Amino acid sequence: MSRQVVRSSKFRHVFGQPAKADQCYEDVRVSQTTWDSGFCAVNPKFVALICEASGGGAFLVLPLGKTGRVDKNVPMVCGHTAPVLDIAWCPHNDNVIASGSEDCTVMVWEIPDGGLTLPLREPVVTLEGHTKRVGIVVWHPTAQNVLLSAGCDNVILVWDVGTGAAVLTLGTDVHPDTIYSVDWSRDGALICTSCRDKRVRVIEPRKGTIVAEKDRPHEGTRPVRAVFVSDGKILTTGFSRMSERQVALWDMKHLEEPLSLQELDMSSGVLLPFFDPDTNIVYLCGKGDSSIRYFEITSEAPFLHYLSMFSSKESQRGMGYMPKRGLEVNKCEIARFYKLHERRCEPIAMTVPRKSDLFQEDLYPPTAGPDAALTAEEWLGGRDAGPLLISLKDGYVPPKSRELRVNRGLDTSRRRTAPEASGTPSSDALSRLEEEMRKLQAKVQELQKRLERLEDTVQAK
Repeated sequence: MSRQVVRSSKFRHVFGQPAKADQCYEDVRVSQTTWDSGFCAVNPKFVALICEASGGGAFLVLPLGKTGRVDKNVPMVCGHTAPVLDIAWCPHNDNVIASGSEDCTVMVWEIPDGGLTLPLREPVVTLEGHTKRVGIVVWHPTAQNVLLSAGCDNVILVWDVGTGAAVLTLGTDVHPDTIYSVDWSRDGALICTSCRDKRVRVIEPRKGTIVAEKDRPHEGTRPVRAVFVSDGKILTTGFSRMSERQVALWDMKHLEEPLSLQELDMSSGVLLPFFDPDTNIVYLCGKGDSSIRYFEITSEAPFLHYLSMFSSKESQRGMGYMPKRGLEVNKCEIARFYKLHERRCEPIAMTVPRKSDLFQEDLYPPTAGPDAALTAEEWLGGRDAGPLLISLKDGYVPPKSRELRVNRGLDTSRRRTAPEASGTPSSDALSRLEEEMRKLQAKVQELQKRLERLEDTVQAK
């Protein structure tokens, strides 16, 4: 009689632990928009949620520790004129967030430490170039101030946020139909896209060339998602011809057949993949699901190993994923999700059970830090570099706030000058206010003189 050998893995017993009620964000009106994005973005300082808003698009930004019931009059970021579809925190500045909207624009915002005290209406920079709604915004993982946006005009634009200019364009000759997902490689040299034409493409964005392409990675007609994983592999989620949800792993150099293809269930929600390069675990979260599945990727067959599944009673409207430097290493937390309910945001910690309270080096190899490895000019000039790594052994200490510098010569009309976000006006803003006051006083004096002349005329008559 043969005995089945269980594969050894330190992540076999990873379990999900939802936060207690007082550690959740209650009474938030999550967006009802039917768009397949996470609707939530998280970093070690803030959690941002796309919310329902009358008369335009808005999203809510809260300091991570400000849990509990959210005041209905809490100030929001509300500069868009149509619903917001996607948001993304800058990996190199925890106070900077980008948003894409149905109003065809991308806006970049700077959030003051401690959160907003007044509604924020003026972005640092507005990026205009798309002709239809913008549904995807993704920051470059290693280059400073490089942002990618994809719109329903089937165009991908790469922006230098420091100048407010679109520096690269991938037009409709590359993607003839709606773009479903875009993901940067770990060093930012390539992007991986999935499209409505049922093709997954690997593209060198600076040259505009397609490095690899796979037609129909999944036979179904529903949207496909694709992300880079370790060692030049790509993971895709999609649907079979019988509408079964699938996850597949591909070798970028040999896309004829998948390394692994697994069928999951018959649910209809699109699976959003989140990959952790430090542990080689991929988490699959479906919109409308009440579960999070996780798999481990290895370099030997069968390559994709199912680990476990976290289940809860309520379905999720969206999902945010915390970067590794925002986790609690003393609790052996290897991932944290922010699950959006209809009126609530609930943190879920993924933990490896360990008896010791000491730092577990095997769980926390050096991870991507907050410093950029390249400038935008260096990356555009052809240089590539992996992320600058930091150790989490002594815990992560966030750096001081960094100001996002924008070249005003190119973007004077869109530069944020309003004091409303931080409560402390800049010297430029004060000088402009003083100039406007002087002009108003001059107009008042001129009106008073006219009134005196009119009174003299009336008395003479």
